[in-house]
Amino acid sequence: MKAEKVEDALDRVGGMYGEDGTNVKKDQKKQFTVHIQFQQRTARKCLTIIQGLPDDLDFKKLVRHFKKMWSCNGTVINDDEWGQVIQLQGDSRNEVATFLVEEGLATKEQIKKHGF
Repeated sequence: MKAEKVEDALDRVGGMYGEDGTNVKKDQKKQFTVHIQFQQRTARKCLTIIQGLPDDLDFKKLVRHFKKMWSCNGTVINDDEWGQVIQLQGDSRNEVATFLVEEGLATKEQIKKHGF
């Protein structure tokens, strides 16, 4: 009986459960799109920009790992629209995409690569 009251209270305040009783937060967590973009800075310099990763990840650890793996520099930027955005020096779009799929952070369908 207490569980029913808690679920009803959560539903009234925009709670966790949908109409069919499924956990909405778990479903929302799986529905994200990671955008991996290429941005040309000068004739020889470029950036890889990673947007749309879930907020529960430790972005600083990810950047540290990327920097060691691919010998590049990188940073985490807080953006109002996209949340936390990772910037890496160089064109690492394919490497980032394979890393995210291999580690289980995103599926192939959730990753969109932009650029040439």
